[in-house]
Amino acid sequence: MESSAQSQRFQQYDRKQGHRFKGCLEVVPVSLHSVAFSMLSKPKNRKVAILLALSGTVVPIVGLHKFYLGQPVWGIFYLLLAWTPIPHIASAIEGVWYLSQSQTDFDQNFNPMLVVEAMPDVSPATVDPKLVGAIAEALRQLDNLRQDGLISEYEFEQKRRQLLDRIA
Repeated sequence: MESSAQSQRFQQYDRKQGHRFKGCLEVVPVSLHSVAFSMLSKPKNRKVAILLALSGTVVPIVGLHKFYLGQPVWGIFYLLLAWTPIPHIASAIEGVWYLSQSQTDFDQNFNPMLVVEAMPDVSPATVDPKLVGAIAEALRQLDNLRQDGLISEYEFEQKRRQLLDRIA
């Protein structure tokens, strides 16, 4: 019942605005969490962060750069201390810090999704297949020990990393 009322309102709006939609217009509920996650997952621009941080030194609203960079707790902290000079000085320092960073350093700190670490080029000729087979067997035995409860998860992870480091 409610959806037909909504579709009638959309049709009335459509007629008033002069738009013509083909097909059905559907209302999709969007949660605040999904909107916040999509905003946080977008890459952050270094120049915007610099501008927001340096503007926090002269305008009474401070900490906007923290909200922009996906650090809302720090942004609220800056807003709560806005009556003191502390967040204004911190904003100036952070603005200079963002200015002095290279784009790759900024991306590494604030855009972790963009940072793609260069993997060492390992050609098949440099890795000994016998060594890989021996390490794979040792990993299977180590996993059996972990499943039997003879070693802890922490010990398993340490030994697993040591064995995998021997391949690289």
